[in-house]
Amino acid sequence: MNPLLSRLQPYPFERLRQLFAGVQPDPAYRPISLGIGEPKHPTPAFIGQAFSEAVQRVPSGLAAYPATAGEPALRQACADWLQRRYRLTLDPATQILPVNGSREALFALAQTVVDPQPAAASGDPARGALVICPNPFYQIYEGAALLSGAQPYFVAADPARNFAQDWDSVPESVWARTQLLYVCSPGNPTGAVMPLSEWDRLFRLSERHGFVIASDECYSEIYFRDEPPLGGLEAAMALGRPDFRNLIALTSLSKRSNVPGMRSGFVAGDAALIRQFLLYRTYHGSAMSPVVQSASIVAWNDEDHVVANRTQYREKFARVTPMLAEVLDVALPDAGFYLWAGVDGSDTDFARALYALYNVTVLPGSFLAREVAGHNPGAGRIRMALVAESAECEEAARRIVAFVRSRT
Repeated sequence: MNPLLSRLQPYPFERLRQLFAGVQPDPAYRPISLGIGEPKHPTPAFIGQAFSEAVQRVPSGLAAYPATAGEPALRQACADWLQRRYRLTLDPATQILPVNGSREALFALAQTVVDPQPAAASGDPARGALVICPNPFYQIYEGAALLSGAQPYFVAADPARNFAQDWDSVPESVWARTQLLYVCSPGNPTGAVMPLSEWDRLFRLSERHGFVIASDECYSEIYFRDEPPLGGLEAAMALGRPDFRNLIALTSLSKRSNVPGMRSGFVAGDAALIRQFLLYRTYHGSAMSPVVQSASIVAWNDEDHVVANRTQYREKFARVTPMLAEVLDVALPDAGFYLWAGVDGSDTDFARALYALYNVTVLPGSFLAREVAGHNPGAGRIRMALVAESAECEEAARRIVAFVRSRT
């Protein structure tokens, strides 16, 4: 058995199940879950229709093995979307690769780019590869780092700056050992968007030390400001880095188009990295189904449903956020579909009692972070995923308000 598996920590939702073990929620309330970031808005009908029609076609349906690189039409649809969204021109043959959702690609990328040999050759763990992760963070980053043979390094977050990462806290000796840096913008769970100045700093560090930047951008199309969030590739172009050296951006249809079950996304950026990533994925057996590719093409080519989806989130957050702000430390995020709220006392106690008394599930913030310098930056906060229809989210908010007021 791979000994690295023993280093993996329980996933947040497994910890949540353990936290709720033995609790019988009040049956007077129907269950409402704000715990899992799984889109609940209806999948657009035209995407389902494209999926169904693709099944009927042979050989492009289910009667042929798909190519790992994906169909040229899909890569072109992704390139066209990047042009419309970010005003970028990428070569669909060398700079874009379809993936089975951003989660799968985030994990596989670490297995492609990390070289754990320095520590193995010297026998000194202090010389081993590091993968820098934001904190709070998406736990796939940590698991990907550990199973690649690297050690995750968690950067302290600054609550005073909307939980922006404190890059000043990272010693030069850590940057020197870093082989991969994960960033998430818009962030999960905070909803924060990285500005151009932060990108500039990271690019300069990458240039100096040679590490790869993986930019997780799966929430990029749900935002609340007039300007859409800045993307990593867009930042690179603005800063005079048109070759996207050591940069891979990852995105997905799951949140944008409400199709998490399709497992469809793509990565784009440095052609040399894409070439090696394709090699890895060819052996890994990660080709996307032709049926999913067909449906993905029509999804990437349509923006009307994305605008409608974003409008629904904006209206929902506009109603729910002020309600919760009466009793919690919470504000409208830059983007994404989470509210990252401060609570009085223990976040785990809050979540457990809320579930018991009002049958509402939220995720303790400490489950989404790791302790750094004696402090867990998620402690005392909860993540609420406003993914359900508006009426259900408003009902959950009313219960949370009643719960908090009952405790004071």
